[in-house]
Amino acid sequence: MNKVRKKWSRDDLQLFFLSLPTVLWYVLFCYLPLFGLIIAFKKYQVVPGKGFLYSLMHSEWSGLENFRFLFANNRETTVNMFVNTLGYNLVFIVLDIVLPVTLAIMISNLKSRPLAKTAQTAMFLPHFLSWVVVGYFVFAFLSTDHGLVNRLLTLMGAAPVKWYQEEASGYWPWILVSLHIWKTMGFSMVIYLAAMKGVDAALYEAAMIDGAGKWKQARYITLPMLRPVIVMMFILATGRIFNSDFGLFYRTTRNAGSLTGVYLTLDVYVYNSIFNNPRPVYGYISAAGALQSVLGCLTMLCANGIIRKIDRDNALF
Repeated sequence: MNKVRKKWSRDDLQLFFLSLPTVLWYVLFCYLPLFGLIIAFKKYQVVPGKGFLYSLMHSEWSGLENFRFLFANNRETTVNMFVNTLGYNLVFIVLDIVLPVTLAIMISNLKSRPLAKTAQTAMFLPHFLSWVVVGYFVFAFLSTDHGLVNRLLTLMGAAPVKWYQEEASGYWPWILVSLHIWKTMGFSMVIYLAAMKGVDAALYEAAMIDGAGKWKQARYITLPMLRPVIVMMFILATGRIFNSDFGLFYRTTRNAGSLTGVYLTLDVYVYNSIFNNPRPVYGYISAAGALQSVLGCLTMLCANGIIRKIDRDNALF
């Protein structure tokens, strides 16, 4: 039996040089930094006059001590931290699929192209705003003394609400979820709109000939064609389920102590812990990041495994 000899063709060379910048970027910024995870298991101390590697290698090993600080507080605080992190992310995962897909279908069915482009741009712009800027706008609306909302409540004869006090804590889950949707929905919608451009227009024409309306076209053509993208976005979102948007939970609530039970997530807890610690806590930061990465990876693998059982062809891997 003759062996087939594989030759390095000119096309292979072109593809190699085309992919080289991306490969180098991932190696430099994604794989080499993994070496720094050693800090999570050491009492890292900066040696004066020496570099990072020398300080890292000569720091004392600490085992899992850096991970214990995540559970150093009372049980109620620890449970609240993880419940908030997972609870908000579960809501975000669902809404970040349902609402952008719905809006993408609605915009794609607008007959006026200028109106569709205007709506798409208006919903996409909040993605570029910093949470610092958004936080100041939220404060301008919810300030107890001069906020726009309290002024409107006063004009209507209602009592003003102390939004940053414990009495208003019940409103904040709705406020945080609404702000997240407002800021991220446009970006996700653009992804689904781009995927819808790849759907063959002949399918819609055939459906119209058969008498299918817009609802049936969306149900039996658009959604099935978007299924691979929806599944991919879902699996990737589950990988970030132990992370939280620090700017959303810290800046918009202004880190108000009376609202801790509402906005305390893992990232906010780590920041507050290291900010109030007088000594360097590099190990704490690395330990928190390593824990989030490992748990997120396991969650993503579980989600992908479930998808493989349900719909093997659309699983990510």
